[in-house]
Amino acid sequence: MPGIQFEDRVAIVTGAGNGLGRSHARLLASLGAKVVINDLGGTTTGDGQDQTVAQEVVGEIEAAGGVAVANGDSVIEGEKIVECALDHFGRLDIVVNNAGILRDRSLHNMSDDDWDLVYDVHLKGAFKVSRAAFAHMREQGYGRFVMTTSAAGLYGNFGQANYSACKLALHGLSQTISVEGKKKGIQSNTIAPIAASRMMSTVMDNEAMKKLDPGAVSPLVAWLCHEDCQAAGELFEVGAGWISQVRWERSKGSYFPPSGFTPDDVYEAWNQIRDFEQATHPTSTKETIEAINLNPQNEA
Repeated sequence: MPGIQFEDRVAIVTGAGNGLGRSHARLLASLGAKVVINDLGGTTTGDGQDQTVAQEVVGEIEAAGGVAVANGDSVIEGEKIVECALDHFGRLDIVVNNAGILRDRSLHNMSDDDWDLVYDVHLKGAFKVSRAAFAHMREQGYGRFVMTTSAAGLYGNFGQANYSACKLALHGLSQTISVEGKKKGIQSNTIAPIAASRMMSTVMDNEAMKKLDPGAVSPLVAWLCHEDCQAAGELFEVGAGWISQVRWERSKGSYFPPSGFTPDDVYEAWNQIRDFEQATHPTSTKETIEAINLNPQNEA
């Protein structure tokens, strides 16, 4: 296969003014994509805005011979970001949902504002951008999405109930986009990166940050955005030169009479329920229904 290129492709990268988003955008542009650099220019906690942040990345891309345009709209106004791509470049092929903020608090101290602001940027924002892009991609019969989750989303993390919940939800959104977009050539995948960024600097020391170059994440993003990549609804952890696929694992489980069973029955079967020796790796709700239908105690 020839080298990965994105000639004639148009990409939106949200949160592209710094860190991971900037790295993704610069790599895509260097490979021929025309890129919308979206960044509100706010702080890591979602305060303020600075229109020059996105423009600076555009300047870097143009200096390297690439093509890009700055966009300072909030991801909550996803339609405007998509319109920017269509107005400037006439099409849209790729969306990398990367924008994010942190409002860390332990659960009992978390305010409604802490929850709502994180939800708005991470999950609602990704939904708004993706919905607008998806409609256009359906018409053209092609599209690629990359969602950005995190280890906190996959495994939970102290003080990040808002962030963790939204990050895991993004993978559900990604999987559904792939299901709904399959017949239209639209695919979506999710990355869980670990890399130096403004947000990571709040929880990690400088020495550790030096080892986590965002550039070690972007090659995976570029591959997932390419037309030759057929992965759909998949999830990858990535960082510091390491890429790994993550998937659901389901134990064989234990069957009970659907007509009725007791908590004591669950207790007696607890070890079997949690035994992964004969595990499977489901990828669809269809497989869940199939497992239920295999219950030997189903009534005829």
